[in-house]
Amino acid sequence: MSETKQVIVMRKDLNMRKGKIAAQAAHASMKVLLEQMTTMYNQDCQRYGPGKTMSLVMLENTAIYDWLSGRFKKICVYVNSEQELLDIYQKTKDNNVISALVTDSGLTEFNNVPTNTCIAVGPDYSEVIDKVTGHLPLF
Repeated sequence: MSETKQVIVMRKDLNMRKGKIAAQAAHASMKVLLEQMTTMYNQDCQRYGPGKTMSLVMLENTAIYDWLSGRFKKICVYVNSEQELLDIYQKTKDNNVISALVTDSGLTEFNNVPTNTCIAVGPDYSEVIDKVTGHLPLF
């Protein structure tokens, strides 16, 4: 297989501030990874109990392992509407590519209206991700 990468697809039509863009991209990158993990507790662990432990364990995925142990490559691209974003998200589902949709709560921007801002696609191998996002322009 080729190199691995993650693609963050941002909505350009929202005209988010730079800090908001950075935060939303970070949310997407983290969310897609956390959704590929499972939580394991030690035998006598009680949630938030003193001295108790909890571990996050990555589900088996060679592409994610290669990405995490490699260059951590991320590419930012954009779409011009919510519908385009949702179409890309559906395309990831149709092609069995891991992805995560971020819906901002709207508290600091978007007039208190929950708003779909971006998705993370992958990490996965370049040829897999390019089938879904290869046509999108760089952000």
